[in-house]
Amino acid sequence: MTLLYTHGACFGHDPGAGHPESPVRLKAVLDALDGPDFAVLERREAPEVTREQLLRVHSAAYIDRVLSAIPEEGFANLDPDTIASPGSGQAALRAAGAVCAAVDAVANGEAGNAFCAVRPPGHHAEAERAMGFCLFNNVAVGALQARAVHGLQKIAVIDFDVHHGNGTQAMFWDNRELFFASTHEMPLFPGTGARAERGRFANIVNAPLAAMAGSAEFQQAARGLIFPALMDFKPDFILISAGFDAHAADPLADLLFQDQDYAWITSELAIIAEQVCEGRLVSTLEGGYDLDALASSAAAHVRALMVA
Repeated sequence: MTLLYTHGACFGHDPGAGHPESPVRLKAVLDALDGPDFAVLERREAPEVTREQLLRVHSAAYIDRVLSAIPEEGFANLDPDTIASPGSGQAALRAAGAVCAAVDAVANGEAGNAFCAVRPPGHHAEAERAMGFCLFNNVAVGALQARAVHGLQKIAVIDFDVHHGNGTQAMFWDNRELFFASTHEMPLFPGTGARAERGRFANIVNAPLAAMAGSAEFQQAARGLIFPALMDFKPDFILISAGFDAHAADPLADLLFQDQDYAWITSELAIIAEQVCEGRLVSTLEGGYDLDALASSAAAHVRALMVA
């Protein structure tokens, strides 16, 4: 069974007119998952993340700085691209809380896997810095939830967003029991993710792709670099930073992925999860800025989770 975690508060994060990370992104995803193909999805309301859960990833000073910066009206810039509105604090707390709740449910055997349809995204958020549309690093918070609560020590995050997950990489860099692997366009924001960035314990695998790379290059990177390293790592739990902005239709980058690429990578990761960690797999939404492509890609991703 696949679980779907979301919350209406995630619509309340409004970075302003013209900002690509808009509430209509989440509407597009949820509308796509409202069709008859997805009737068997079990939908659950995302709880708020607890302070204790956030403190495993972010400092108390940073958490307080973010939440105190949320405006009572209008907008507040957390960085040049990361803009908060009055609803942003609750949205960010629910987004991180969704991943923790999904990890709990899957680790407890309530479901085989889960998808968190939430925003704001998280993978650019560093321990002490909001950036790239991200306030808290949702997937890292979920990874450390698996370790702290469920005794699952070796946690892997696979990130196929078109932008490198610099925040997750930085948080995992010095821990031999945390594994991060990413395909992404390079050069592109945020400028990290070179092949030479491997982590203190060779626990980081970056597979940068040149502009105009498509399905063949994606599969080559995954099969040649990421899957073997993931199998060697033998994780106890796998999380996915599921960004859909490498799609050919996306306006913010220049990769040429198609819907079926997201179905393929999801199926392959589910197979690996079955082989190494009893199928334990949780995915959370990151980027994706063409609404039609985002909707169809997310649907392909969740459909593959459902048949895993």
